[in-house]
Amino acid sequence: MSEQPATDHARQQLEPAAADGLRAYAAKTRASADQFAAVLEDIAENGLPSVEDCTPWEELREAHLARLAAQRPAVA
Repeated sequence: MSEQPATDHARQQLEPAAADGLRAYAAKTRASADQFAAVLEDIAENGLPSVEDCTPWEELREAHLARLAAQRPAVA
């Protein structure tokens, strides 16, 4: 994507709070991408980990679903 703003159309400025939220989301996304890239680089350098050192995907899924459920209040 281009780093420069479009010159044809006027750009609508965001409210400061919205811009701050967008920057925070970008930073979180960048950190996640960096972490993922580091894992891929480690696998490329050292190979796949042994099965004994891995967590089954079912356990990861259940833990993630529990985190999501904890974030949402129950709906009656």
